[in-house]
Amino acid sequence: MTQAAPDPRHMSRALFDGPDRAVARSMMKAVGFTDADLSRPQVGVAHCWIGTMPCNWNHRELAQQVMAGIRAAGGTPIEVNTIAINDAITTGSEGMKTSLVSREVIADSVELVARGHMFDALVVIAGCDKTIPAMAMALGRLDIPGLLLYSGSIHSGECKSPGGMFGGRKLTIQDVYEAVGAFNAGRISIQEFKDVEDHACPGPGACGGQFTANTMATACEMLGISPMGFNGIPAPDAPKAQVALQCGQLVMDLLQRGVTPRSLATRQSFENAIAGVMATGGSTNAVLHLLAMASEFGVDLVIDDFDRISRRTPVLADLRPWGSYTAVEMYEAGGMAVVGKRLVQAGLLHSGQRTVTGLTLDEEIERAVEQAGQRVIRPLADPIKPQGGLGILRGNLAPGGCVIKLSGQAKTAHRGPARVYEREEDAFQAIKDGTIRPNDVLVLRYEGPKGGPGMREMQLVTGALQGAGLGETVALVTDGRFSGATHGFVIGHIVPEAADGGPIAVLQDGDMLVIDVAARRLDVELAPEVLQSRLSAWRPAPSRAASGVLAKYARLVSDASHGAITT
Repeated sequence: MTQAAPDPRHMSRALFDGPDRAVARSMMKAVGFTDADLSRPQVGVAHCWIGTMPCNWNHRELAQQVMAGIRAAGGTPIEVNTIAINDAITTGSEGMKTSLVSREVIADSVELVARGHMFDALVVIAGCDKTIPAMAMALGRLDIPGLLLYSGSIHSGECKSPGGMFGGRKLTIQDVYEAVGAFNAGRISIQEFKDVEDHACPGPGACGGQFTANTMATACEMLGISPMGFNGIPAPDAPKAQVALQCGQLVMDLLQRGVTPRSLATRQSFENAIAGVMATGGSTNAVLHLLAMASEFGVDLVIDDFDRISRRTPVLADLRPWGSYTAVEMYEAGGMAVVGKRLVQAGLLHSGQRTVTGLTLDEEIERAVEQAGQRVIRPLADPIKPQGGLGILRGNLAPGGCVIKLSGQAKTAHRGPARVYEREEDAFQAIKDGTIRPNDVLVLRYEGPKGGPGMREMQLVTGALQGAGLGETVALVTDGRFSGATHGFVIGHIVPEAADGGPIAVLQDGDMLVIDVAARRLDVELAPEVLQSRLSAWRPAPSRAASGVLAKYARLVSDASHGAITT
């Protein structure tokens, strides 16, 4: 028996067809839609243009190209705009508490519009850090034909004056963070500091290393919900508009074939995405975001899966923040498909996983064109590290798990006294004042999803440590999280967090902490009865957010080991 072809108007017929739907049609005609428009498949084009940052600055232009592709392929595009919060701008301030929260708000808002207006299909355009997982989460929830396009990386900047600590570098936002630390430590002049500030970000696009945005963009290619190679094209480059047009055409093909995101993003696809993150030394935030995405796609994924895949996956791409090259140079070298080709050769990817292009991931990877003589992506025989860029630790300080960034890190152990702070700003001031000394373990608590609330990134502190020359000798432990631009001996996402009465809540200055990467352990040297006595005496503090969106988030959010999703 022949299976009936999918109805390309499987949702919108109920909204616009028949005499009873005249009110809906009348409202749409008020803004220029015609009967012909309303008789075609209705395809949402959701993006995050906002006037507060460079990361999403090209979204409206890309949306126009996507919509042109949809029209050319017989659909009716409908533009949708939602919010975004910039991590780099808000970092180190109370504003940063809103960043991770925005992931849920973006996913909710796109889902609501798509359900309410009964879109038949959806293209989502994402740029800055939280917008990528948020848009992917919306695709997983809705499970209507759709795909994700990343709007692209920024180009690197350069100082105008030669010499000095930052002269001659290909600047990214990471260098501005470190310039803050260097200036506060008296290591650079005000002139060099201003030179870095003024020239690190030369135009539109998301931060230019394998920070969170580029980590998640490459993960979406490996996952199969973005066309391989499209996300790597830098934001200002002409091919970005061309692939946006193709995305509009491609979503109509997905609609005609009835291919939905959940049919593509399987358990094996998520493991391929994790392998890509590990091979590129990607952001610790990928753990949070891929766990959250997997939940929305109905895929059972746990934090220990990241450690298992990391242990077998070499670091192959030499990328900032810990390496030498920028995201643009990665694209020029051949992009994520070249990394994928190495992983296929090593037998580290699941074969046969379908993608939005209609080809399998293996077939997409096989088409990779590697730049002759490129040095960004290493051969399998010469990896940067034999194991992946992230690890999951447990121990009496993190019984529910935590995440350590291993890429570019030669250090495998640390033992030192705790220096405990309950706000990022206080820890930053301590570094500026010279209070933090080599061998210390800087502890930042009550910065988790619930305790912050909002799980701020500790980038201001990690940048200050690097700029002050303490990055190699001081460890940092937090129930908060880190920017993708972070490097150093840093551990985040501690579960249970302090606000949930986790052991980190009862640490005291001078307690000896032990980090053992090989054993995957994070412990405090306290007798079990002492630790238990402290925990028994602990009482929760009032929430830092009494009302509004942050208070709502604190009530609903899960722990970091479950992706900090709201349930």
